[in-house]
Amino acid sequence: MTLPARSGLDSPLTPLRFLDRAVEVHPDKEAAVDGGRRRTYRELAAEATRLAQALRASGIGEGDRVAYLATNSLEMLAAHFAVPLAGGVLVAVNTRLAPAEVRYICNHSGARLLVGDAPFLEALAGVEFETVREVVETPSVDGEYTGAGDLRYDELTARGSDNPIPWEVDDENSLISINYTSGTTGEPKGVMYTHRGAYLASLGNVLTQGFGIDTRYLWTLPMFHCNGWCGPWSVTAVAGTHVCLRAVRGDDMWRLIDTELVTQMSGAPTVLTTLATAGEAHRMDRPLTIATAGAPPSPTIIRAIRNLGIELVHVYGLTETYGPYSVCEPSASWSSLSGEELAVRMARQGVGMITADRLRVVLPEPAEDGTLVDVEPDGVMMGEIVMRGNVVMKGYFEDPERTAEAFAGGWFHSGDLGVMHPDGYVQLLDRAKDVIISGGENISTIEVEQAVVSHPAIVDVAVVGVPDDKWGERPKAYAVRKPGEQLTEAEVIAHVKSRIAGYKAPREVEFVDDLPKTSTGKIRKNELRDAAWGDSTMRIQG
Repeated sequence: MTLPARSGLDSPLTPLRFLDRAVEVHPDKEAAVDGGRRRTYRELAAEATRLAQALRASGIGEGDRVAYLATNSLEMLAAHFAVPLAGGVLVAVNTRLAPAEVRYICNHSGARLLVGDAPFLEALAGVEFETVREVVETPSVDGEYTGAGDLRYDELTARGSDNPIPWEVDDENSLISINYTSGTTGEPKGVMYTHRGAYLASLGNVLTQGFGIDTRYLWTLPMFHCNGWCGPWSVTAVAGTHVCLRAVRGDDMWRLIDTELVTQMSGAPTVLTTLATAGEAHRMDRPLTIATAGAPPSPTIIRAIRNLGIELVHVYGLTETYGPYSVCEPSASWSSLSGEELAVRMARQGVGMITADRLRVVLPEPAEDGTLVDVEPDGVMMGEIVMRGNVVMKGYFEDPERTAEAFAGGWFHSGDLGVMHPDGYVQLLDRAKDVIISGGENISTIEVEQAVVSHPAIVDVAVVGVPDDKWGERPKAYAVRKPGEQLTEAEVIAHVKSRIAGYKAPREVEFVDDLPKTSTGKIRKNELRDAAWGDSTMRIQG
């Protein structure tokens, strides 16, 4: 493909420029903290350059995929710059997936290299990949190796050099990463991010979350999730400091908040609950802002966080929108609201971010010419939330059919049902695809149902999300046993965990004689959800 000659009026957008600029302007400013390791921006850029050269020396060329199976660390942070700098595409894999799921993602993406932490690589022992040529083990926080890979990370980087590579790309619409998300089919879809989209999504986060030169960002959000909502690029854009956290625990969060003078962090409502209920929790005497998304935070947890003197920013989006697409930006008219009323308003999904297009709620059926039709902005009429623009994915990798379906009518269909309030703020009410969001992670009910019903003593099953104080919602299975079978709840859960990732397994199994169904045999999941959720203010399912 021949690209048109560029004039002096345009320059392809890429978040690689953020690190380049940070080194130019703030070379000796602290860029990252990971346990006892600290790096300046000069050092981070040098490490990313050496890794990029090592990847090229290992055969990674333009558009080749490199998979990472790692926790929040210096190595994972560097990968967000080094892989695209080498011309490759980063595939950050959920560390909570089962070996078969990791294998599927590596094979489907065509990853040529797999880089990961020892515990995750050890779990893959015996797994055969179709395209992965080498498996590289990253060091522990103490710099130790176990021999879990074909070679060590330091052996990989030794292949590189310090020769600079321009922090630029020829085509801003080329891929920078692929993030896999589960849908109702249970088959992971590869969501394609471009350099342009990542650049603009990052700047949207800078504005929404108030990032600046003094930002010290605590990594409670996994970098594998939507590339950490583009956080590796956002924080670097303002030359802030990345404070890595490899496991989310209340005591560790508060320790780092206090000792590293953390100013911002992000996470699902489960992180808010862990933070608020930790023994070390205390009221802040300096600014701390938390951006939250996933299951809508309950008014109760919003009040608890605000009572700690912490500012809360509620954002909404999907993997397909680079993470946050909209923000519940407080309106000036809310200043007179009571604490309870304000908490209810703050639980809405809000309005499109400044780098996004507007948020729409449309009727199920388009107009005769295929044009999408908006619902009445009355806070009552329900429709599907749709989005488009700079911070919406390029499409699903190697899946043109599902891409076309997702963009019917020229807008991305979220599968989420909501209402438009008179003030222009959107509120999420339901998920049409029945996907459960537990602790910010998507769980396909069909995938869980298939795992449950694979047990020989089960003849039918339905899985729905039920309320959970910590995780927002969690899977519950309603199972029909074969006549005469005495299968127990514990046996079902153990069976499911042997087939899919443990966090997707139901915490509760209720045995029933039959399931409510329509005349065509479809299970009425709404009836099961109604019984479980009742009038809960946390409810996001219909």
